[in-house]
Amino acid sequence: MPRRSEAKSGAGSAVRFFVYRSPMKKPNTSPAKATGRCALEWIRPEIRALRAYHVPEGQDLVKLDAMENPYPWPEGLVEKWLDTLRESAINRYPEPSPEALKGLLRKTMRIPDGMGVLLGNGSDELIQLIAMSMQGSRRDKPRVILAPEPTFVMYRLIAMACGLEFVGAPLRAADFSLDGGTVLDAIEKHQPAVVFLAYPNNPTGNLFDTELLLAILAQAPGLVVIDEAYTPFAQTSRMEWLRDWPNLIILRTLSKLGFAGLRLGFAVGHPEWMEEMNKLRLPYNINTLTQASLSLALDHFSVFEEQITRIRQDREKLFRALSAREGVTAWPSRANFILFRPAGKSADAIHAGLREQGVLIKNLHGNHPLLENCLRVTVGTPEENQAFLEALGIVGVK
Repeated sequence: MPRRSEAKSGAGSAVRFFVYRSPMKKPNTSPAKATGRCALEWIRPEIRALRAYHVPEGQDLVKLDAMENPYPWPEGLVEKWLDTLRESAINRYPEPSPEALKGLLRKTMRIPDGMGVLLGNGSDELIQLIAMSMQGSRRDKPRVILAPEPTFVMYRLIAMACGLEFVGAPLRAADFSLDGGTVLDAIEKHQPAVVFLAYPNNPTGNLFDTELLLAILAQAPGLVVIDEAYTPFAQTSRMEWLRDWPNLIILRTLSKLGFAGLRLGFAVGHPEWMEEMNKLRLPYNINTLTQASLSLALDHFSVFEEQITRIRQDREKLFRALSAREGVTAWPSRANFILFRPAGKSADAIHAGLREQGVLIKNLHGNHPLLENCLRVTVGTPEENQAFLEALGIVGVK
């Protein structure tokens, strides 16, 4: 309803006017409609089309699916660790850029002098930072991230999440080696902003040809990232190449060494790259307990080197045992896992049967055409490996 107001002018005459107020529209407070509107109208279609990275429950199972170090810390080191944690001020924010921890990494991992180091909450965060720093368009099209496939799925997932185009260059089907013509032609055609190369490759476990890696570095117009997550098991690294190739970044993670629960990865490259990517790093991304725990662990690194040696030895034993099974094709591995393909029985059935027997491995069937009917098993303790082999026999792979 209109409301009448009155004001007087300076001459004493009254001026009458009306102020109209339109009735307030009642807001839509339906939670169901609001939720549907957010999901259907605001989330990008390419994100809605993705599947979340699935991590299966492994409680009470022989867990051989996630490439973890199966050995716990020695009791004496655990006691020192607990003393260290007691002194940690968890009421305070962590060191924003822990230089002491970086110094330990430089020494332990033999990082070349003059290179920048960027820490991440696992190497996944660093892959994301690299992709975010490369966001943009070229000739009105999204920039490209390229990688040989099959490989670590997060390269593709993070590229798509960042609005970049992902291009996969297929590996050779027989042995998962790099097809030089295919990958170099793809680089020439797509001019990628980043080329990711897992070395050793996950999930195939093999090392790519050195000369082809150098050819990729020479031809790539942008950044080349060599992801050395499994290098402790391969006993080889391309860290020394950093001196000669300013377009190279080396990625590492400590997860596979025995620190998966602490989540620390690091990128090494020329300082210019690290400084730009550091601008996108969230503050305090490495928590206080991780910093304290890994500083202690790196001071006792020989303990974990001994564990890695045992895992490499057990890998060869497990590979021979798998290869001896009728109808099984197992691929030689330089990582802490083995890719294999059974004949005459589906990977889905074997995976489900092993789980019923209390053993969890990774089913890769459906992840990529070259991984048809493939499974991947992590190298565990001798007892865990034996439990896997016995369960494999029970489900019909003898």
